[in-house]
Amino acid sequence: MKIPYPLVIFAGGKSSRMGRDKALLPFGGYPTLTEYQIARFTPYFKNIYISCKSREKFNFEANFIEDLSHYDDSAPHIGLISAFETLHETYICVLSVDTPFFSHEAFQKLLTHTDSDIDAIIAQSPRGYQPLCAVYKKSTLPYLKTLTDQKRYRFSELFAQIKTSFVPFENEEIFTNLNTPDEYHKVIQHS
Repeated sequence: MKIPYPLVIFAGGKSSRMGRDKALLPFGGYPTLTEYQIARFTPYFKNIYISCKSREKFNFEANFIEDLSHYDDSAPHIGLISAFETLHETYICVLSVDTPFFSHEAFQKLLTHTDSDIDAIIAQSPRGYQPLCAVYKKSTLPYLKTLTDQKRYRFSELFAQIKTSFVPFENEEIFTNLNTPDEYHKVIQHS
């Protein structure tokens, strides 16, 4: 049975440490990491969307959610606001495009923690919390807007204001990020 909430893959980052756009790097036999992530999760989610500043950089068809035009900055908070305002869903699952080993089973584990008073369910790796391996409830929207209007983009500030459940995971490897050319090449060589 498919997960009834949408998956929003965040692919709008600046990729400054990588030196080129991570979302467009080839990966796993696909022309881009974004297409790899879409293909990997399609069997498990009813709907998948790509959060980005602009869809112009992508040369393939997908469901895109562009950041709302009145926001100039690039920040996950803006992607979350744009997703909630576009989709009108109670919950959205979110994943950073550069996290290729976080699985649908991990999302199912997070979703066992949905509760009427919880606003955000965040994966907790042995090294710390992972705000882009998470499930957010629409109740976070006013807090996200206030923080964004103040240009305060730290997730710790958001989590201090809402009811957050941190779900522990033992396996650090599922949170592997492709932030630098070294990390990318290491993963490519071992996959």
